[in-house]
Amino acid sequence: MNNHKFIVRKAAVLGAGVMGAQIAAHLINANVETLLFELPAEQDNPNANVVKAVENLKKQDPAPLSISAKAASIQPSNYGENLEQLRDCDIVIEAIAERMDLKSELYKKVAPYLGEHSIFASNTSGLSIDQLAKAFPENLRHRFCGIHFFNPPRYMHLAELIACTESDTAMLDDLEAFLVTYLGKGVIRAKDTPNFIANRIGVFSILATMHHAREFGLAFDVVDALTGPLIGRPKSATFRTADVVGLDILAHVIDTMRDTLPDDPWHRYFAVPGWLQGLIETKALGQKTRRGIYQKKGKEIHVLDLAKKEYILSGGTADDDIRELLKHKDPADKLGALRVNPHPQAQFLWAIFRDLFHYCAIHLDAVADNARDLDFAIRWGFGWNLGPFEIWQAAGWGDVAEWINEDIAAGKSMSDTPLPQWVGDLGQSVSQAANQDIQGVHRAQGSYAPSTHTFRPRSALPVYRRQLFPERLLSDEPYYGHTIFETDAVRMWHTAAEPGDNGAGDDGIAILSFKSKMHTIGSDVLDGVQQAIEEAERNWRALVIWQTEPPFSAGANLQKATERLKSGEPPSALSALAKKLRKTAQSAVLKAARSLNLADALMAGKLAEVEAMVAQFQQTSQDLRYSMIPTVAAVDGLALGGGCEFVMHCDRAVATLESYIGLVETGVGLVPAGGGCKELALRASQDAKDGDPFPLLKNYFQSVATAQLAKSGEQAKELGYLRRADTIVMNRFELLHVAKAQALALAEAGYRPPLKARNITVAGSTGIANIKGMLVNMREGNFISEHDYLIGSKLAHVMCGGELTPGSLVDENWFLELERTAFIELLATEKTQARVAHTLKTGKPLRN
Repeated sequence: MNNHKFIVRKAAVLGAGVMGAQIAAHLINANVETLLFELPAEQDNPNANVVKAVENLKKQDPAPLSISAKAASIQPSNYGENLEQLRDCDIVIEAIAERMDLKSELYKKVAPYLGEHSIFASNTSGLSIDQLAKAFPENLRHRFCGIHFFNPPRYMHLAELIACTESDTAMLDDLEAFLVTYLGKGVIRAKDTPNFIANRIGVFSILATMHHAREFGLAFDVVDALTGPLIGRPKSATFRTADVVGLDILAHVIDTMRDTLPDDPWHRYFAVPGWLQGLIETKALGQKTRRGIYQKKGKEIHVLDLAKKEYILSGGTADDDIRELLKHKDPADKLGALRVNPHPQAQFLWAIFRDLFHYCAIHLDAVADNARDLDFAIRWGFGWNLGPFEIWQAAGWGDVAEWINEDIAAGKSMSDTPLPQWVGDLGQSVSQAANQDIQGVHRAQGSYAPSTHTFRPRSALPVYRRQLFPERLLSDEPYYGHTIFETDAVRMWHTAAEPGDNGAGDDGIAILSFKSKMHTIGSDVLDGVQQAIEEAERNWRALVIWQTEPPFSAGANLQKATERLKSGEPPSALSALAKKLRKTAQSAVLKAARSLNLADALMAGKLAEVEAMVAQFQQTSQDLRYSMIPTVAAVDGLALGGGCEFVMHCDRAVATLESYIGLVETGVGLVPAGGGCKELALRASQDAKDGDPFPLLKNYFQSVATAQLAKSGEQAKELGYLRRADTIVMNRFELLHVAKAQALALAEAGYRPPLKARNITVAGSTGIANIKGMLVNMREGNFISEHDYLIGSKLAHVMCGGELTPGSLVDENWFLELERTAFIELLATEKTQARVAHTLKTGKPLRN
């Protein structure tokens, strides 16, 4: 056990290329003082190379920085003048080109300048850590290891931690804790084998896909249509992913496998295809050069046609019958059906699964400690919904193993190497729980480790005690504490040790989770929130709103306002948005419209019932603000519209960095009416300099009027959706732990709700006139439509407190009434109704 506290006060990144600069950006996201080193430039400014790299960070999408202003905190440095500064760095991360000679040369150069306790880590994607360590002074090797971040470092959860032979165990434990809590990573301890775990398995999967695409005569875009969301993988699928990664980078990883794995049974497939090499030679490297396997021409996407040797309009799709087959909910039925279906697309899919399973089984012992590490590495590094072993186990371990063996015997598989004996051994069913038998590598006691023929439990490091509900494997039974009460819409529960213990054996914090799809908020959810507040006031110390899965909430759902509204599935685009975590204001507008689901309400003429729901929403927001127990919103992913308003009204918000928060209703012709406008007006009044709220209010108005969505928790503070006192958490699996701690701190301090705001200073008629002046100019310049002008005018009227004398004092109810009135007036207009209907029908905003 460590007898010291590991603290990272300052870090350095060596290499200001794509990865190095983004690693530095993410360290800055975590408020770690960071130096970014590069070779000295020949210009007057020796740090010009780093300055250019930092400027490029501001232009990238998705943004490496949580807010662009943080770029200024990266300290440009160069190897010619600034090596002495390394002595103050607690961790130094090398991220230069993937060449052993260049890395070794750099290590010898910087080693004399490292501090007494500095950790030195290489961000290599696959070079041997033991070989790299040989270039490091022998007396420092205990502080040397590999940390392989995945691109882009801010968004990809995986970080592979690789020890060299001499790496100190306590140092590795400290580093893992730092990576998990402060950088938000899912850490996998990888063995020192070529390309480690994720790239070894993931790139083999790409090679197998390329091989079978050629064997079955499938075009690149058809393969991507088949190997994306249809089989639980990202939308970028296979060949688009290659373009995003960089075709030169992919080729380098393939070459590393070819050069370092001569005895691999699949070695003959470790070769860069001629067509791929041809693209690289012509500098068509993918997304970074705007041409690769795909090329965008205007608004059209073109794809390389190998037969024609030219780009053609992309339009390849999955066969309708195959698409239907892939909708089967039972994985065993799905995989079995693919295997026997003669269609080339079905045979292709079965083949890529079969050979992936085969490869993973053969190499599990060599690349990973256990099956869980391999599955998480692929899920976190490549964005798959399930890892290879999870898919295999879900489809029936024994049956799939038998199918693989049959194909090996028939010469259909890419290798004739037989499956390991342990695969057959794990095909024997064992009782895991009442009336439940299980086969495969993942079981209640842990995940299979071939080296010891045991099932390894999860890490017992103290940092993981902060993860009250860590990432689940497919085999894990979802279990979330003890129920206090439950309805069709919400569940209130707690984490006390024993059922029935309402806080005596726990911290007394109650948790509320929504059960609606995308956690939208209708009357039933509002009833549940009010009931939870009443229960918490009677028997609990605080209330935390936390969802067992993201998003926090896609916003208000008015379908519950009338009995005649249709229930509908949330759009897959929204689900993908939440998973991809790359949001834009325009797409957020679409999601707001879909979550509002107003079309039937309008046709049914139910405006009065909608108004009643708006009033109920406002009352619930106020209840969150003025309850007699502290309320904390634990936010991860989307918090749109009404979800954002709930966050704004809780006493505290704890949000992950990847929280996307905003009031986006104006995009479908409405204004926020759950207390959001009131809250922004209140904050402008409270924070006003010289008593004038308008300068702040103008900025808030612009964010709401343009449906601007905060693209990080930090940006949500800039836009006013979060307060400066709210907390940002880097690791989503620690969110509930931190939220409960915040709630407990408020309770321990003798919590009392804030006094009701009765003296809110309004911007009044002058503020409205100023905003309308801007809107008139935009309308006259054809930047906005007449209806946009109406929406903006209504929003200005609400946020400025109506046509009152500037400086007048009003209470919260005044603003809430203005919100309700403006919302219903806009909802009654034909053009807003047309916007809602058009967006729901086409998936695109309407500008009428």
